[in-house]
Amino acid sequence: MQNEERYAFEPPEQPSRIQFKRVRRANEGPTEPVKKRGRRKPILLAAAGLVAALLVTLGMVGVSGFRAKGHLQTAAGLFAQLEQQIRTGDVTAAKGTLAALQIETKAAHEDTDGALWGLAGKAPILGDDLRAVGTVAKVLDDLAFNGLPALMDVAAGLDPKTLAPKNGRVDMTALNTAAPRIAAGLTVIRNAHAEVQGIPVDGLVGQVEAAVTQLSAGLGKAEELVSTADRAARLLPGMLGAQGPRNYLVLFQNNAEVRATGGMPGAYIVVHADAGAVTITDQGTAASDLKTFSPPVQTLSLDQQSLYTDRPAVFPADVNLTPDYPTAASLMRNMYRKRSGVTVNGVLATDPVALSYLLKATGAVKLPQGEPLTADNAVRVLLSEAYAKYPEPTAQDAYFARAARATFEALIKGQGDAKGMVTQLGRAAGERRLLMWSADPAEQQILAGTVLEGRLPVDDPASPTVGVFLNDGTGAKLSYYLTQTAALTVGACDEDGGREMHLKLTLGSTAPTTGLPAYVTGLALSGNKYTSRTNVMVFSPTNAAVVGITSEGQEIEFGAGIERGRFVAVLTADLVPGAKQTYDITIQPSELPKDGAIRPRLWTTPGVRPWQTAVEPGAACA
Repeated sequence: MQNEERYAFEPPEQPSRIQFKRVRRANEGPTEPVKKRGRRKPILLAAAGLVAALLVTLGMVGVSGFRAKGHLQTAAGLFAQLEQQIRTGDVTAAKGTLAALQIETKAAHEDTDGALWGLAGKAPILGDDLRAVGTVAKVLDDLAFNGLPALMDVAAGLDPKTLAPKNGRVDMTALNTAAPRIAAGLTVIRNAHAEVQGIPVDGLVGQVEAAVTQLSAGLGKAEELVSTADRAARLLPGMLGAQGPRNYLVLFQNNAEVRATGGMPGAYIVVHADAGAVTITDQGTAASDLKTFSPPVQTLSLDQQSLYTDRPAVFPADVNLTPDYPTAASLMRNMYRKRSGVTVNGVLATDPVALSYLLKATGAVKLPQGEPLTADNAVRVLLSEAYAKYPEPTAQDAYFARAARATFEALIKGQGDAKGMVTQLGRAAGERRLLMWSADPAEQQILAGTVLEGRLPVDDPASPTVGVFLNDGTGAKLSYYLTQTAALTVGACDEDGGREMHLKLTLGSTAPTTGLPAYVTGLALSGNKYTSRTNVMVFSPTNAAVVGITSEGQEIEFGAGIERGRFVAVLTADLVPGAKQTYDITIQPSELPKDGAIRPRLWTTPGVRPWQTAVEPGAACA
């Protein structure tokens, strides 16, 4: 999106019963009948009484269990109804549903609590099922009375219409009030989830096992959702200047020239926040205004230098050759400080595809020059047509800067549908098209592990993460025409219980063969100016390595490196218009669980076009 220095980044090279029969000895007379003892009758009567008591107890438990089942089934329907009402913003109806839900969960808890139920829970065969049902009823009752009311209050107070900017200001009253109630609700949900996870499901009857498993999964999703809200409630007041003024650098990535986090940093704006008031204080482009740096703005690690040379610390357009957004954001912060003298408190990044999502909520945004930006044309206009309409790099820079400012101003003025805005922001974040880094370590820790952080997750051995990240290799805008498909599978178990992972990656080009301006075709390092060159980086899971790459049955040589404890394989894909290239990549983890299923994860660079991906889990080894 700007006139960057043209370059080509080159990658580095039950026990059995025994019956006893009394045998009469030879010298014994006939066996005398055993006389009944006087105490025998009371013992039998006591035993009969005990059996009768047990039958009564079990009968009472049966009746209670039947009633509890009805209450829990009704509660399940009310939970689903409540979720739908909250999703649609019908808080008034949701409060009525919550009151009905509390009646059902309280009754279920009372029916499954007390000495009789506890005694029945110690019985063989069905005791574990009764204990599980009792735990479920207790958890749901606690949730209905101690967790959901707080969250309902939050839903009422955090209406998107209330939080949406109005004339450049965000009212933080509701947000500040909601934060402690969100935290309290999260604690209840976490405790409930942990208690249900602690129920042993082995040996439970099918219906009970299914119910416990379903509840655990539902609580997990609820915990994740409320945890996100909790993070936001802790972050946003400070970011909006509640404790003092803040400044943020907002980068617009150009996906037409792909970089690992999405696209080359192009236009930027600087946003000032003070007590909820948001204004734009500066704007520019990475190449024209930040230029290049000699010496580098900071020293990269030896591993990073081996993969990327020192370019990320020299060229603003290259800070995100690495997929690690905190690294890229820190570099860009230092670059802006050196050029402007202003030290920003954090760096945000987004792209034209995310912008097109937001325009679905805001409606069209008028620009000082050219046609208005809409959800339908934003990607096409910003990533393709602008280069033909404004052939001079300086004119391109000016246009992109104006477009960035106009769009952000529409957002902070509160243009459009607030609820739709929240939905589209969530979509963009889920695709890693909205990234955030804070210079405050405490705030950055809150962001850690979220999609906003832009950092590969710490691996759970049962969920190894593979990353496929792309960088343009010829200073062109041909990434606009890239297509990407990736399928990740887990191989069969070998004799030792180990297994490989396999990645099938296909890249393609839909570029035309004529008619593109020179600025789009770039340096043509492959010899054909319409041939796109893309450097592909495959990040293995931790404690793993790429051990082989083939294409059309032929072995492919690849470069290798290490970043943040992950092996990185690098290869270069040259694609003429209409061509596709498929790579079969073998990854050999040093260690995977042998007694559980493997559920891998796949991260990819956000592109102009969505990736076509498939991830298949691997069953536990026998």
